[in-house]
Amino acid sequence: MKNREIGIYIHIPFCKQKCYYCDFVSYANKDDIILKYINAVKKEIELQKISSEITTIYIGGGTPSYIDCKYIKDIIISLQKKKISPKAEITIEVNPGTVTLEKLQCYKDYGINRLSIGLQSTQDKLLKQIGRIHDYKQFLDTYEMARKVGFKNINVDLMLGLPNQRIADLKESLNKIIELEAEHISVYSLIIEENTKMAQMIERHELELPEEDTERNMYWYVKNTLELNGYKHYEISNFAKTGYESRHNMNCWNQQEYIGFGIAAHSYRDICRYSNTEDINEYIKNIKTGKLERNRIIHEIQKEDDTKREYMLLGLRKIDGVKISDFKNKFGDNPLYLYRNQLNKLVNEKLLMIDGENIKLTNRGIDLANLVWEEFI
Repeated sequence: MKNREIGIYIHIPFCKQKCYYCDFVSYANKDDIILKYINAVKKEIELQKISSEITTIYIGGGTPSYIDCKYIKDIIISLQKKKISPKAEITIEVNPGTVTLEKLQCYKDYGINRLSIGLQSTQDKLLKQIGRIHDYKQFLDTYEMARKVGFKNINVDLMLGLPNQRIADLKESLNKIIELEAEHISVYSLIIEENTKMAQMIERHELELPEEDTERNMYWYVKNTLELNGYKHYEISNFAKTGYESRHNMNCWNQQEYIGFGIAAHSYRDICRYSNTEDINEYIKNIKTGKLERNRIIHEIQKEDDTKREYMLLGLRKIDGVKISDFKNKFGDNPLYLYRNQLNKLVNEKLLMIDGENIKLTNRGIDLANLVWEEFI
């Protein structure tokens, strides 16, 4: 019997400056509690029973590269006391302007083998408008240092639909990143979240978003260009050279288990979805007294029907969609029969197609994916 596998997510909520569009639980100007927080994360890892083999670790934020490398090293050493697969994918998010050659070497020395660099755009004026702390040159310096240190698996984040962004800007950004031969490129549409600085700026008409048609044209330009340049479009927002798909994210979309450590970190384990408190002081206090359960907010304990529906919803984020035989193997049911009403409706609306073994989004379905996922909520 195959050993159970699990993914790990570590949340580092500290930043040099909060980006104007960001609604993640993160803080600028809380450096005085970094040490206390890292000690709490280490203790949470120590107290958490993990018998499964850890096959992916993802260190996200915030800006994990903002804090001293010794803290990242300490977290990895804590995890090494559990069972980490020798072939584990270990990713850290880094932002230009917060890394040095020494820091990157430290990451590599402690087993980190994948970097995700937050670029967003190659136009300095756009970066400034969205509250990024870096310019394009600092990104290039970061990328070159990462290659020099020996990182062979690098993701670059880009954004589309930014205020005042033209298709010409996006083309330029895309061409420059393709030239660098990054193994993985994530391209996210800007989503305006309530109570962010950007939402307020748009409300005051200080910034103007592109029309929806322009944003969709940007998306399809990205998809076509990256595919022509040898990248596989494997999830709504993600493109990779062969063999460089993000294993951590793929496991999440395949409904595999993961445990989150740190404030606001989400977990999926034993058909239960839960997260930690978003209150950093409460989190630290509860860990100190060994009361992990006080940090935990249960979102859902799934019944079998919930698990099946969610499997469909998550699977339909992938461009290859849901494999019918995988669904049958996992649940013993045929999704074509189980969801015949939803599937008939979505196929008739040209949002889904059944392509041999796979149920997947059409091109129209990619544009209107929210309507597809709603059918399985």
